[in-house]
Amino acid sequence: MPAILISIRMKKYLSNADLIVIVITFLLFTIALFTKGLTHDLLLEAGVLLVSIKIIMMNHKNTVSNTLIMKDLDEIKQTLIEIKNNKKI
Repeated sequence: MPAILISIRMKKYLSNADLIVIVITFLLFTIALFTKGLTHDLLLEAGVLLVSIKIIMMNHKNTVSNTLIMKDLDEIKQTLIEIKNNKKI
């Protein structure tokens, strides 16, 4: 049950593509852990995992930023429409 709850919460912040990348990357990391063991190659796999996580975090930050910018642009547009309508009267 908690896994479903976490999944629902994650969908609020991440797209389906992000979730797919997370799952695939984690699965590949886990497979590498068992096939390579605790060797130098594991550090490379951990680096790939961290890069994937960083890209997903940057994507989320950009999505939030774009949403705020669109909200501000909509407010500016509404203000301009109101100014235009007041000048006609």
